Amino acid sequence: MTPNGAPTGDPIKLGQLRIRYLLDGTATGGMGIFELTVPPDSPAPPPHSHTRNEECVYLLEGVLRCSVDGTVRDLTPGEWMFSPRGSVHHFSNPHTDTARALVVLTPDIGAQYFRDVGTIINAGGPPDREKLIGVMSRYGLVPAQLL
Repeated sequence: MTPNGAPTGDPIKLGQLRIRYLLDGTATGGMGIFELTVPPDSPAPPPHSHTRNEECVYLLEGVLRCSVDGTVRDLTPGEWMFSPRGSVHHFSNPHTDTARALVVLTPDIGAQYFRDVGTIINAGGPPDREKLIGVMSRYGLVPAQLL
C-alpha cells in the first residue's frame, strides 16, 4: 500500500521471484515493505551492497538461505537477518519448498527499481549484464564483484 493506504499494484515478477509491495516508501523518502516469494532453486540477485539503504529480511514461510558479509544462515519462519548499509548480502533457496519473506528497506529503493530490473530479467535469454549493473547503480546497489 502507499502511505495513504492505496494498493501499490500487481506483484512484480523477476524471473521466478515475486515482489508484492505493501508500502512503497519512495513517496515519503521513508521505509518500504514488500513480500518476497522465492521458489526452490530459482535464480536470485547476485551478492551486492546498498550505498543508501539498510535491509531486514523476516521469514514468513519455508527456508531461505541468507548471507550477510560472509555469515550464512538458513532462516526459518520467525527468524530474520539484517543487512547494514554497505554490507555484501545475498539470498537463495536451495531447499524443496517455496520461501516467503517480509523485506523492510530504509529508506526504500521503491517498486520502480524492481520493475526496471524485471524489464531486463524477463526479456528472455541471459540478462544483459551491463543494463542490469546500470539499473542497480542508479538505485545505489553495487554488485559484489565491483567492490
